Amino acid sequence: MRLSGNGMLWDRPQALLESVVRQIERIVVGKRETIEHLLVALLCGGHALLEDVPGVGKTLLAKTAARTLGCTFGRIQCTPDVLPSDITGVSVYRRSTETFEFRPGPIMANVVLADELNRTTPKTQSALLEAMEERHVTVDGETHPLPEPFMVIATQNPHGFEGAYPLPEAQLDRFLLKLRLGYPTAAEEAALLSRSSTESASSRALLLVEELRELQRAAAAVHVDEPVKLYIVSLVQATRTCAELSLGASPRASLGLYRAAQALALLRGRTYVVPDDVRELAMPVLAHRLAVRPEASYAGHTAESVMARLLTTTPVPSAPVASKAGGAG
Repeated sequence: MRLSGNGMLWDRPQALLESVVRQIERIVVGKRETIEHLLVALLCGGHALLEDVPGVGKTLLAKTAARTLGCTFGRIQCTPDVLPSDITGVSVYRRSTETFEFRPGPIMANVVLADELNRTTPKTQSALLEAMEERHVTVDGETHPLPEPFMVIATQNPHGFEGAYPLPEAQLDRFLLKLRLGYPTAAEEAALLSRSSTESASSRALLLVEELRELQRAAAAVHVDEPVKLYIVSLVQATRTCAELSLGASPRASLGLYRAAQALALLRGRTYVVPDDVRELAMPVLAHRLAVRPEASYAGHTAESVMARLLTTTPVPSAPVASKAGGAG
């Protein structure tokens, strides 16, 4: 039996991850599924796009998750006047040493919140998204690696597009998941009102960064049976042949769904992926990558409605047997 640096059991990663989810859920009330999916993105090294109306807790979720996971946190408030150097950092000349010194920008953190990403210009968006893909920034010809683990949580408001720069499909494809928080229920909102104003500061780090890296390695080692792999491929292929869609999911999407399913299985306490893991994540992983044909859109179809139909029409394989998939974990 092995202990983490915080005294938690490493032979039971589900218990460790469950404690992380529960602590975040005490601060971000009633959003367990979104919290779990955000944790899935981090476990498989992906990025998340939070699209929702203002004031539902997007920023609070990002900050609380970073604090609970023992990660450094950076925030970028995206506005039209934000420059790429405001994100990546700049080189400053020091007269005393007659050298240039790199001053890192907010991108140099484990978890980076890009608030209202669609409010900044395409040039600045591209600088951020390039860092997401390459995992480094280049300033004045010098390359600076980003910390590991590294995750960008970008937010955008689905309403009020005046003065906004919507992300094109190629940039949306860089996000592993697109998530929504939604309005709380009446009971959840009552719990928010009765919660003390200082409770949000009570969350503490439950992990060290190296422990998070080890959990990422554990997620990558989760077994995926051949029929489940073929199910992922079938879902992605179905988006490419669907009459209502002008753009289907990319190979990056199928790889993202594969890795996300591995992370979700680890979160559920299994060492193998079952088809329900794929079904749960297909909507947040695939829907934002799809483009609906204009005539289908006029008929009331959306990417989400098309994806929901494909999930019902694509044959689902039987769940793998635990003993063949490496045990129940």
